[in-house]
Amino acid sequence: MTRRFRPLAAAAGYAAIGLAACAPTIHVKVDPITIYAKLDANVRLQLDQDVKNLIQKNPNLF
Repeated sequence: MTRRFRPLAAAAGYAAIGLAACAPTIHVKVDPITIYAKLDANVRLQLDQDVKNLIQKNPNLF
């Protein structure tokens, strides 16, 4: 490389490093999802029994 192109090559290198160091940051705000469910007593008992059966069949689940 000749002496005339060294400063140009150095400037291009510094510019590339400077651009690579300035990575944009993106912030995303996510609101929580609220689900309202009204269950009667029969459905709750059935779900409880189903969960107990699944845990008995798969004790390593938790």
